[in-house]
Amino acid sequence: MTEDRMTNLEIKLSFAEDLIEQLNQIVYKQQQQIEFLYRELKSIKEQAGSADGPGGNSAKDEIPPHY
Repeated sequence: MTEDRMTNLEIKLSFAEDLIEQLNQIVYKQQQQIEFLYRELKSIKEQAGSADGPGGNSAKDEIPPHY
C-alpha cells in the first residue's frame, strides 16, 4: 500500500516538474516578446517625436498633393 502511494506521488511530482518547466519557457518567451515590443514602441515614439519636433513637418501640416 505504501509502495503504491509513493509511486503515485513520484509520478505526480514528475508531471508537476514538467508543467513548471513548460510554464517557465512560456514566461521566458513572453518576456522576450514584451522587451521586443517595448523597443519597437520606443523607436516609433522617437520617429514620431523627430517628425513633430522643431523645424520638422508632421504629416498633419503637409498640404495634400491635389492643392
